[in-house]
Amino acid sequence: MSARMSESRATRAPGTNAERIPVALAEGDGIGPEITAAVCAVLDAAGARVAFQPITVGEQCFLDGVTSGIPQDAWDAIREHRVLLKGPITTPQGGGYKSLNVTLRKALGLFANVRPCRAWHPWVDTRHPDMDLVIVRENEEDTYAGIEHRQTPEVTQCLKLISEPGSERLIRYAFELAKSQGRDTVHCLTKDNIMKVTDGLFHRTFDRIAADYPGIDAKHMIIDIGTALLADRPEMFDVVVAPNLYGDIVSDVAAQITGSVGLGGSANIGEGFAMFEAVHGSAPDIAGQDVANPSGLLLAAIEMLRYLGDTSTAETIHNAWLATLADGLHTADLYREGRSRRKLGTRAFGEAVIDRLGTRPDGDVRKGKGATQGALPRAEDSWPRAEARPDKVLHGVDVFLDWDTNDRNPDVLGRRLETLAEGTAFDLVIVTNRGVKVYPDGIPETRCTDHWRCRFRTPDGDGVGHREILDLLAKFEAAGLDFIKTENLYTFDGERGYSMGQGE
Repeated sequence: MSARMSESRATRAPGTNAERIPVALAEGDGIGPEITAAVCAVLDAAGARVAFQPITVGEQCFLDGVTSGIPQDAWDAIREHRVLLKGPITTPQGGGYKSLNVTLRKALGLFANVRPCRAWHPWVDTRHPDMDLVIVRENEEDTYAGIEHRQTPEVTQCLKLISEPGSERLIRYAFELAKSQGRDTVHCLTKDNIMKVTDGLFHRTFDRIAADYPGIDAKHMIIDIGTALLADRPEMFDVVVAPNLYGDIVSDVAAQITGSVGLGGSANIGEGFAMFEAVHGSAPDIAGQDVANPSGLLLAAIEMLRYLGDTSTAETIHNAWLATLADGLHTADLYREGRSRRKLGTRAFGEAVIDRLGTRPDGDVRKGKGATQGALPRAEDSWPRAEARPDKVLHGVDVFLDWDTNDRNPDVLGRRLETLAEGTAFDLVIVTNRGVKVYPDGIPETRCTDHWRCRFRTPDGDGVGHREILDLLAKFEAAGLDFIKTENLYTFDGERGYSMGQGE
């Protein structure tokens, strides 16, 4: 063991039961019980101010007929203690089982997924030794609402839902995290050059919230080039905030290029609730073999201690973990000949961390900007409410059709729809197929599916009621046209609340 600077063992003396904070603990499936046991042993030896209440969730609960994977007694414990440390969960294949993680995040309002992504050079191989960033991902909205439909034999859809209140509280949390950790830049990643309404709302909200934090540099990037730069030059990023789907993708990209996804821990933060977990899966293929690396869950537990205010213990454990890596004591996933000194199993790695409590590695250990050192702010009751609702005016409708003929000629359909609209409050404006304008003045080379969007608007832009739309749809029914969905076209305080069609 190399020489180390010592800390007082007295700082790790276990507190009394009255001082401990109750926390629900789910050991998980697969390698979950092994890594959870190792992590709990480290926390206990360090005197962490937590008292765990074990709960059972996951695979066995699913198989026992609990469709959510979370029995009532587990829900009761989570609601009572409001903090959960969770091992990885296996979702059984088939049978319509839903992700337990998604259930927990949505049921408890865990709107922010916070994932520190830091390189652990020189102890873990990476091409980016100076990487140290945090990704704050929206957890409840976007395409993860899971609202999907098959609308025609050829076309399916997934609804992308972005709300202004949900975007605001997530983005504000990202800026608060940057402020609390001494980070000076927040990047927002969207695709609002294409999705101008949904991603556009997220971007506009980011710009508005950024004005409240003049000391933090706020930048926006389109998600594709942002992801490319994050993979190539992660050192240029500090805090990244993104909607759910993009955040899910870039957080895995960032975790991978640190050197190991297996070292990633994450926090899921809500208003009064929090869940901490490793980012890796349950790895059933190595379960029970005492080879899994507990570091991801340990780093998640360190973030949990910081969230609970036990920062000194969090620092003690973190330094001991670093000292273990620095001493070349590695689990199989990190072991490299010539760099590692000994290959350890799950239990032995946890014991090595315990042996090094009160120490830190020799030399100049880079602290970073806060990904593992800084505070993790709590989220208060922050769901913003608009002072006044905008003036909402209905002046058109998109009617989606399942229409199929031998040649799928859009001119035939368009002329038929123009005739159908006669005598109604609307004119036919455009017909698109997969978002491409096909009538009027489409080009014959466009390949069409059986799914058509037909846009109708009032000719003078005046508002109408639902009765006018029902009258239009009645004509569709009388003509034998299969309308499969409608989307009303509104303005809000005179601003268009829908995207223009291509060529409209």
